[in-house]
Amino acid sequence: MTVRTRFAPSPTGTLHLGNVRTAVFAWAYARHHQGKFILRVEDTDQDRSTDAAAEGIIRDMNWLGLDYDEGPYFQMQRLARYQAVLQQLIAEGKAYYCYMSEVELEKLRTEQKAAGQNPKYDGRWRPENIPPGVTPPANVKPVVRFKTPLTGSVVWEDAVKGRIEIQNSEMDDLVIARPDGTPVYNFCVVVDDIDMAISHVIRGDGHVMNTPRQIHIYEALGKTPPVFAHLPTVLGNDGEKLSKRHGATGLVEYAEAGYLPSGLINGLARLGFSHGNDEVFSVAQLIEWFALENLNSAPARFDAQKFEWFNTEHIKRLPAQELGQALAPFLPENARTQPDKHAAIADLLRDRATTLKHMAEQTHYFFARPKFKPGLKESFLTPTTLPLIEQTRQALSVLNTWDKTSLSACLKSVMSDAGIKPPALFMPLRVLLAGTTTTPGVDAIMAILGKEESLARLKC
Repeated sequence: MTVRTRFAPSPTGTLHLGNVRTAVFAWAYARHHQGKFILRVEDTDQDRSTDAAAEGIIRDMNWLGLDYDEGPYFQMQRLARYQAVLQQLIAEGKAYYCYMSEVELEKLRTEQKAAGQNPKYDGRWRPENIPPGVTPPANVKPVVRFKTPLTGSVVWEDAVKGRIEIQNSEMDDLVIARPDGTPVYNFCVVVDDIDMAISHVIRGDGHVMNTPRQIHIYEALGKTPPVFAHLPTVLGNDGEKLSKRHGATGLVEYAEAGYLPSGLINGLARLGFSHGNDEVFSVAQLIEWFALENLNSAPARFDAQKFEWFNTEHIKRLPAQELGQALAPFLPENARTQPDKHAAIADLLRDRATTLKHMAEQTHYFFARPKFKPGLKESFLTPTTLPLIEQTRQALSVLNTWDKTSLSACLKSVMSDAGIKPPALFMPLRVLLAGTTTTPGVDAIMAILGKEESLARLKC
């Protein structure tokens, strides 16, 4: 069997961490089995769906690197197919038109609640329940309802949650098409998954109660249901359902903040997936190790600081050239015209940055002469240090090789001749080179700035 998974978001807002985690797991499972991963946009809720949200889904998937083999498919472009299947079910007596008005349905529910009963549709428009001589009311546009089995149960082995059984008596006849003829989610998703030959449905456990409904429709259409894997809800540290107040922003906000896709995928994967004691791992390792058996059935807890830590670890591990390319969009416009420096700067700052945006904020002195805060130069450029700086400048000016090794040796020689310790020389040099007292090694800064620019900045 070819493994075929799908990610099927609704275009009603930006992708958030919960549904992106679902995408990561579905994608990783397909890639692990050399299968296919499909992107499907479920846009039948036209009141809430927007083109901007659909475009955002595609943008975010591309940014994260979750490449899809097919799609994006849009449900609203498949209406003719849904209508054909609806008519098939009606013709086979497995679905029917229901003319119960909203007012009648609400009245029934109120009466059922008052009697201590579970409120649900009573099946009055099932063909076998319609009294002789009763005709449909002319002023009511019907919905289409699926004929749910009245007895027995639905049982499936969930790949994450284990055996689940739901009694059919707990369910009523599901509406599968609205009065305007638009099909609803639980119907469309089955038709789509059949047509797209989906083998494994990996999704959040908010869909558990949809599953028996969908299994009924699979069976009515003579198809074998896929394997279902329902992922536990992601919670905040306080045990409540994950929300923005826990620091879980939309995916686009993580991208704009300068998170690496690999770091974000690592953090998302750890919300339910484990491989021994491994915390930090690459996307390639996730694909190699991924198995549904390694998903935890208990809710995962999101920690914004842990996500930041994952990102810092991936910043430390990314090859310098790739890190420089990732940093470039966050640099000021004048810095983007100097791509030859990006890799070296990123490599130098990687241990000091939590995000690419944070890293970019530390690069200002590499691309422009520093601006000094009041009193800063006066604090470090004193009658004692000025001669020392000039001595250093003269020693540097005669260097034939301008690299970190040569610069380090030269600075050590100056300190040895002057009989001073590193802070006495490095602090005033930092101020002149960068306009701040907190920087990476002076030799590394000068190596990137180049000889001409470094000597110009050290000229007092």
